[in-house]
Amino acid sequence: MSAPLAPPLITVFGGGGFVGRYVCEALLRAGVRLRVAQRDPRAAYFLQPLAAVGQLGFAAADLDRPATVARAVDGATAVINLVGILKGRFDAIQVDGARTAATAARDFGATAFVQVSAIGADPASPSAYGRSKGQGEEAVRAVFPAATIIRPSLVFGREDQLTNRFAAMARLPILPVIAPATRFQPIYVADLARAIAAATLDPATHGGKTYELGGPEVMTMRSLNERIAALAGQSPAIAEVPAFAAEVMAKLGFLPGAPLTKDQWIMLQQDNVAASDAPGLAAFDISPTPLDSVAGGWLDRFHAGGRFAPRKTASAHPSA
Repeated sequence: MSAPLAPPLITVFGGGGFVGRYVCEALLRAGVRLRVAQRDPRAAYFLQPLAAVGQLGFAAADLDRPATVARAVDGATAVINLVGILKGRFDAIQVDGARTAATAARDFGATAFVQVSAIGADPASPSAYGRSKGQGEEAVRAVFPAATIIRPSLVFGREDQLTNRFAAMARLPILPVIAPATRFQPIYVADLARAIAAATLDPATHGGKTYELGGPEVMTMRSLNERIAALAGQSPAIAEVPAFAAEVMAKLGFLPGAPLTKDQWIMLQQDNVAASDAPGLAAFDISPTPLDSVAGGWLDRFHAGGRFAPRKTASAHPSA
């Protein structure tokens, strides 16, 4: 009697990151084997309790070093690249690094490659981030034409640097808001992770396609800040920062309570909303999760008195 076939092996670059932990959880639940690849695999060891014996492995890999990428991909049936940065060496990580991962996936015979990009990715983007994301997509498709491209809007979740940072800033008596009219379509990290996992497991359906993923609501930067402040039990006065002042802050590299680079300021000049003609979460049969239905579960620590304090409602939502 022949031995049963081993479950597929999927390599996840950046699996120990914010989005990566949810992607890995979704894939582990699907019963596949995972190899989490990143510069310091020890930073992803927290994933171990989610896996059965023999289901999860780790590899030290650096997208700057093709030999380490090749070792991490060897034997994998599918590869996911979650690695991205908000400042620094954009071309090295988001163009050359993406190409290196896709090339290794092709050379070792992987049947699926998923590149996680971003809404606004465009080789002609005025921002280095958006341009490198767009060029990264092109680099991936040039070597792995059947790759799936996933472009999310802002991503929120318990461990994020979005709602938690805005909630901390909302403790100020006056909350400065830059680019108050810019629109976003925040997506819950678990919904995004399910879509990434589905695309990886079903390349026959999703391969070669580009998806733009957003949540159920489009919100301006101002309304997003107001919503998060309410969920955190805070009610600061909102001060819309004039464009000229925000530009000066960007040149100096800071906003009170948070960094703001010149490139980020350029990105904030454009809406971050899924295109109406682009396939989204519905293509994965996923109903988007509203911010209000989950964020209170981790923002309660910002309430006066902590998570056990009486709650204020966030029902009076400002219009987007």
